[in-house]
Amino acid sequence: MREVKKDAVLIVDDDRMDIMALTQILSPEYTVYAVKEGKDAVDTAEEFLPDVILLDVIMPEMDGYEVFAAMKASKITQNIPVIFITGLSEADDEEKGLRLGAADYIVKPFRPAVVRLRVQNQIKIISQTRLIIEKETAEKSSRNQVEFLTRMSHEMLTPMNAIMGMAQIAKRSRNSGEITRCLDDINTASRKLLELINDLLELSDMKEGKTKLVNAVFSFNAMFREISKEIDSKIADKHMVFTSDIDPSVPMLLVGDKERLAQVINNLLTNAIKFTPEQGKIHFFAGSLYEENGKAAIKIEVTDTGIGIPKEKQSKIFNAFDQVDAGLTGKHDGVGLGLAISKHIVELMDGEIGVESEPGKGSKFSFTFKMQV
Repeated sequence: MREVKKDAVLIVDDDRMDIMALTQILSPEYTVYAVKEGKDAVDTAEEFLPDVILLDVIMPEMDGYEVFAAMKASKITQNIPVIFITGLSEADDEEKGLRLGAADYIVKPFRPAVVRLRVQNQIKIISQTRLIIEKETAEKSSRNQVEFLTRMSHEMLTPMNAIMGMAQIAKRSRNSGEITRCLDDINTASRKLLELINDLLELSDMKEGKTKLVNAVFSFNAMFREISKEIDSKIADKHMVFTSDIDPSVPMLLVGDKERLAQVINNLLTNAIKFTPEQGKIHFFAGSLYEENGKAAIKIEVTDTGIGIPKEKQSKIFNAFDQVDAGLTGKHDGVGLGLAISKHIVELMDGEIGVESEPGKGSKFSFTFKMQV
């Protein structure tokens, strides 16, 4: 896709004289592109992304209405305003074009002032729309980042305050038991702070495209046993029921980044524990979808009976600066970087991640990945 200067017009007309006339009218003010056949119109529009398209109705092979329908069917060109140009003067023809969604209509023979004004009006509408979208996007991005930084500051200050507070208590105490408890708390808070800093550094690497995968042979089952041991105490603390099912179709040995894969699985399980009430249930499933050219496509599912996520919020939870809401974050610690990082890792593994959820009934997070067998 090529870059062009802002105000550009594409003329689609099979009449050479019409193209010359329109070009002469518009070229002093706009970049003008022109094609004579309808079949070339969509390709040209997708390549140059004009701001407005002037489209002749009567053309051989593919008429203007067919070209218009093809442009609206393309995600790239569907929002470009189209002004129909024609020698037809029947009201039904004009109405047909407008009903299809045309932005305007110009009747031949051309009056230069009318052509310029019609195009100017569409450019003005586009410019105003762009300004509104840019303003809303900037405001939303700013709000999201401020909220994120507020949450991040809180998450960093909490363990830092715990470290400093426990250090002061340990320094003043002569009781060996109390000193040991303080050191344990300092260790826990330090780990939490280190995890947060590592997540922030990893997010920075992601933004700069520095995240790399390391390939090595590993056992999927052995990796999962290691993860299970890490979450055992968390499961026990909340008296939860944890079950797992690794289908025999999953290859015994894989070649890929074991640590990154474990990071994604651990994140999903940790979130499930965090957002599931005491005595809740969590289930882990892994199964192979298919094998092709020595590679296996594997699906992972983590299902819980937790608080669930509203449908309108589900598309946001994988974004680093656009989490579910402050109320949810207020009840559960974390700044919400884990899912954004997980999504990036999964995509590096040629996979996809998603969620199915209903408030009060729990969630099912699933992702796919591909690795050499």
